[in-house]
Amino acid sequence: MTLKFLLAASVLIVAATAAQAQVAPTNFDQAAYITCREAQAMQPAVRQQLAVYLADHAARHRGVAVPEDERGAQLAHLVRGGCTLAPDAYLFTVIDRALVAELAKLPKRK
Repeated sequence: MTLKFLLAASVLIVAATAAQAQVAPTNFDQAAYITCREAQAMQPAVRQQLAVYLADHAARHRGVAVPEDERGAQLAHLVRGGCTLAPDAYLFTVIDRALVAELAKLPKRK
């Protein structure tokens, strides 16, 4: 009986942890401290939503816009590479550094 209870409790804990990793943060304070490794554990749609949210925030701070053309794809490649090299880095930091690296090529915010 005790073994069944412990097994059920562990399944619930694992399920709750997995469900928590699939929910997008609701504000910037939560989103800013998500690491690349944690983001990778998210569902692709949630991860993309988070990355776009953080990129828009960083772009506003830098006074530029993130275009949806080849320049935006280049930023995505830089973020992917940064997260591959430093999976424990904060995703926001990786995105912001990618923006800084491409700042001269990005259109100014209107």
